[in-house]
Amino acid sequence: MTKRLKSKHKVDRRLKVNLWGRPKSPFNTRAYPPGQHGQARSSKPSDFGVQLQAKQKLKSYYGNMNERQFRNAYKKAIMKKGDTAENLIGLLERRLDAVIYRSKFSNTIFSSRQLINHGHIKVNGKKVNISSFQVKAEDSIEIRDKSKQLAIVDIAMANKERDVPEYLQVDEKNKKVKFVRIPKFEEVPYPVTMEPNLVIEYYSR
Repeated sequence: MTKRLKSKHKVDRRLKVNLWGRPKSPFNTRAYPPGQHGQARSSKPSDFGVQLQAKQKLKSYYGNMNERQFRNAYKKAIMKKGDTAENLIGLLERRLDAVIYRSKFSNTIFSSRQLINHGHIKVNGKKVNISSFQVKAEDSIEIRDKSKQLAIVDIAMANKERDVPEYLQVDEKNKKVKFVRIPKFEEVPYPVTMEPNLVIEYYSR
């Protein structure tokens, strides 16, 4: 278990946002960073600080991605044609753990990763246990037959806090989802403001 996974409830306060839009986020009652000096007045951040904050928000949102994984996503984004920021978001949203989370088969990106790692997910009929697996347009993702009665999945699907975005087609009865297309940045339902352009500036400086 990584350090970030253990301290996921501190992430909101450290980044000064309710990152996943959770009603029980500690940031809702303590809107300042954790620690002894959390309530101290902070100075205006530099341009580098603003870019770093944008990177940390986006990286943290997609679970316990480490710096190497996130930087590799950036490198792939700059190699693709088109807008690099859009490419980066597309690559992140194509991650299997992100698709499971968006489809409401899990309540958090962390439990989404657990479902995948424990072998509960199939892509196009084949079991996949790699969270970073890149889903393609028209791919079919489903909960394995032996896992469809998992209480954690039923609880997540009954949750009304989030809606499924339009680039996914969910078959709730059979617990399947079709990845219709790679989304544009504006289509992704982030509960907080994300600035992928600042992330690109951070890595390209």
